[in-house]
Amino acid sequence: MSTTNYDIIIVGGGIVGLSAAYKLTIQNPDKTILVLEKEKEVAFHQTGHNSGVIHSGIYYKPGSYKAINCVAGRRELLEFVKEQNIPHDICGKIIVATDKSELEHMHKVFNNGIANGVEGIELIDTKRIKEIEPYCHGIAGIWVPCTGIIDYTDVAIKYVELIHAKNNGSKVLTGHEVTGFNKKGNSTDVITEHGTFNCKYLISCAGLQADRITKKDKVKTDAAIVGFRGDYYDLTEKGRKKVKNLIYPVPNPQFPFLGVHFTRMIKGGVECGPNAVFVFDREGYSKTAFSFKDTLAAFGFIGTWKFFAKHWRFGIDEYRGAFSKTYFLNRLRKLIPDLQMDDIVPAERCGIRAMALGPEGDMLDDFKIEYQGNSMHVINSPSPAATASLAYGNEIAMKAKEYFKLS
Repeated sequence: MSTTNYDIIIVGGGIVGLSAAYKLTIQNPDKTILVLEKEKEVAFHQTGHNSGVIHSGIYYKPGSYKAINCVAGRRELLEFVKEQNIPHDICGKIIVATDKSELEHMHKVFNNGIANGVEGIELIDTKRIKEIEPYCHGIAGIWVPCTGIIDYTDVAIKYVELIHAKNNGSKVLTGHEVTGFNKKGNSTDVITEHGTFNCKYLISCAGLQADRITKKDKVKTDAAIVGFRGDYYDLTEKGRKKVKNLIYPVPNPQFPFLGVHFTRMIKGGVECGPNAVFVFDREGYSKTAFSFKDTLAAFGFIGTWKFFAKHWRFGIDEYRGAFSKTYFLNRLRKLIPDLQMDDIVPAERCGIRAMALGPEGDMLDDFKIEYQGNSMHVINSPSPAATASLAYGNEIAMKAKEYFKLS
């Protein structure tokens, strides 16, 4: 097979890898950049399976990387989608407390939002909750008017179009799974099933396969990717009248997820969920999917066991929700007590989140990038990576410029 030469190759065609490529083409117009995606289309996994929420940045610790980049990334995303005519709706959401025990953390979330500069948020009472979402029950809440909805696959596809529009030789290739790397002096041969491509600099943003691509390049990392599936229900036509836009619970600070919620989708319908259950197949989008390779990798990592030891009660509850419609419905009724069994039906789609765990079983809450030689591997680009994709893409591009000494 012949070898084609590029300045930079990015492995992974999700929204973060594509945003990084887009930002690199802007900042380095003289460099040729190639994105290699193993699936037949970009944004196939996490990007294309998330709920499409434009997050505000209200939840995150003030001053943290996530807080700063979510708020800045959201604002940049809105400018981008307006300019590119990508459908979106800044419809707002409410975060609802249904019990007095949730009020303390609700106020902490609100104060985080104020500190993070989230626009327009306000504390609301029961009356105001009913005005915004008439079927929702709550004793207090937070109105977050700058939250919105979008289809992030549309955003990812636009990144591809803009990369190709540079006409400088940069491109995105799908259906090119990376099978290996071969170091050649100061460059790297990236081997795929459909050809070999040479680059001066290598960046991976491989999401669910991030740790494997890193190790395939013989770069060490102490983190591992463990998958968690989120199952959804859709509201039926009868049930849709009970939700106008987005309704979230106050998150339980003891658990690492936001809890089941209601999300109106930009292309129609309302989905309910997700739960969060450990998967035995990183890319298996069904409740019974099983991969011996993925299962062995997860349970062969000490951090997985330590994570389970910390959150086993949470895990049991999530599995109950995965296999019991009644249990799932009861969780949803916490926010909308009038919801009935025939108001929800199992959704055809689900999502799998690439959770990066450290050896002590802690979720990595910030960027983790491994550097070696002419390689830079993004192990973790923290949620909300889609909302903050332009900010994250810029951060990766700037780190690449500094590390690779791009001129």
